[in-house]
This record gives sequence, C-alpha cells and structure tokens, in this order.
Amino acid sequence: MKSSVFYCYYGINISLRGEKRMADYLIKVLAYSGQLRIYAVDSTETVREAQKIHDTWSAATAAFGRAITATSLLSQSLLKDDNKMTAKIMGDGPTGTIVVDGTAKGEIKGYLHEPHVHLPLNDRKKIDVKGAVGSNGLLEITKDLGLKTPFTGQVPIISGELGEDFTYYMAKSEQIPSSIGVSVFVNKDNSVKTAGGFMIQVMPGASEEVLKEIEQKIAKLPAISVMMAENYTPEDMIYRICGKENAQILSKININYNCDCSKERFAKSLASISPADLRMMIEEDHGAEAICQFCKKRYFFTEDELKKLLKDIQN
Repeated sequence: MKSSVFYCYYGINISLRGEKRMADYLIKVLAYSGQLRIYAVDSTETVREAQKIHDTWSAATAAFGRAITATSLLSQSLLKDDNKMTAKIMGDGPTGTIVVDGTAKGEIKGYLHEPHVHLPLNDRKKIDVKGAVGSNGLLEITKDLGLKTPFTGQVPIISGELGEDFTYYMAKSEQIPSSIGVSVFVNKDNSVKTAGGFMIQVMPGASEEVLKEIEQKIAKLPAISVMMAENYTPEDMIYRICGKENAQILSKININYNCDCSKERFAKSLASISPADLRMMIEEDHGAEAICQFCKKRYFFTEDELKKLLKDIQN
C-alpha cells in the first residue's frame, strides 16, 4: 500500500540530542541609565538542534543559525505575551528561502529551502554566509500581535551576512536604531560548536557621549565566535559591551527549538483541500502521509481516517 505525501508548516516539541551546553537563554538589560537597551543570547543548543533536524551543511548551517539567533533577539524586543513573528529571508543564494518563527516565550522553529549547501571559505577564511544567502532579495518580518491583521515589514537584503540585514530592518521598518551581531561556529562535520549574538538599541534621548563610547567598545569587541568559544555567557557579552556597572538586568528567558504541530492540525489541513483530492487519496493511495516542514515529524492517515474526513466535509 502506498500513501500520498504532503507537507505542512507546523511542528512538534523536539528533545535535544547529543553534546550539550547549558540551556540556551537570552538576557535583556537597560544600560547607561536607560539610554541603551541591550540583548544577548546563547543560542547554541537551539541552532544545534535545527542543524540535526534539517541535516544542514556548513554554509547552510551558518546562515540558518544566524537567522535563528537574530529572530530570537527580535522576538524578545518586538513581541510580548502570546505574540509570534516570522522572519523570511528570500535571497538569491543557493540556500533559497529561510523561514524562522519566534515567540515572546522564547520558542523558535524554522526551515530552509536547500539545507545541503557547502561553499569555499570567503576572503576572510570564514564560512561564506553571504554566498549562501545571496546579496539580492528581501528580508520580511511578519508580526502576529493578536490583531485582525498581522503586521508585515519588508526591506531589501543589503549584505547577506544577516546581522547587517536585520539591523537595517530594525532601522527602516521599526524605526529603532540598532546594532545586531550574530555568529555560528560550525565544526568540520557540519555540527554546531557555538551560536549566539547581541542587539544594541538606542533609546530616545541617548547622549552623544554614550553613543561614542559604545561605538568604540564595539570596535574593540572580540568576534562573537571567539567570545562564545571562551565560554562567555550572555551576561559576559553585555558586560564586555557596556561594563557591569552600567547594566541593569531586566529579564532572562530560556530559548529553545520548539515545534507545535499535531495530527489534529494536519487533519485540519487535509480537510481544507478539495473533496476530489481527498477522494483520489482514498481510491488511489489508500492513505496519506503528512511531513512537518519544521521538525520532519511524519503523521500517517489511514484510508478510514480519510473517509471520515471526507464525510465530515460533505456534511
């Protein structure tokens, strides 16, 4: 017996496997008496899980991981309560479209069109993220704030390195001057050693002196991958940026790869297709198989289950 196969954009809870660091988390602080807001995140386990699920190769892993890290930062800045957001990177590089969902609760999931991308190192002897993503295309952010219509902002890809692209989005679409840095260190076997990043936001009324001091500190800041390799925590990164004496911790939230699909959700998706297509699945394939784009979990529907769905639709 064969069965029809279709894909759906949901997911399921994923347990972490393999080598582990401490659980991922993000720290949010006010700095310099409220003149800056700074976020820092260790996203290593989240990106590591995404790499395993999607079997990404080095360049795709670095691009996907940066998108995941940036989305985790933006979701904590732009969302609250049960709000959700989707970052869609539509570049002209070989990875194709990259999609990452984030929630205010720190839950992340995503997928990409082509996970098997490995490229020669760039001129700086680093993984060629720009080559994987492409330098032409669009970055689109959709926020579901619980209103009737989600808000969508869209900017052109200006770099392909992603940190700069998310920074540009924040300035143009959200009108929040920001600086975003994201990094993923990929091992030779395509697994993830570290992943993390930070975001600095300038608050209204910030003084020129503070801005100049932060610019100088960022210029001297070690690479994120170097700090992560030296076991910097998100707090350590923030203190390195602004000094512990200038930082007031506001919140800490766990970040994890979490996908929420279920057979019931896939049944609703099946119920939305035409009765003729359902009838074809029943008569020709005698069943159906649904595959989640986010977590690759498979759900099977028997011929009897499809017949019941068809009957419910007809009624």
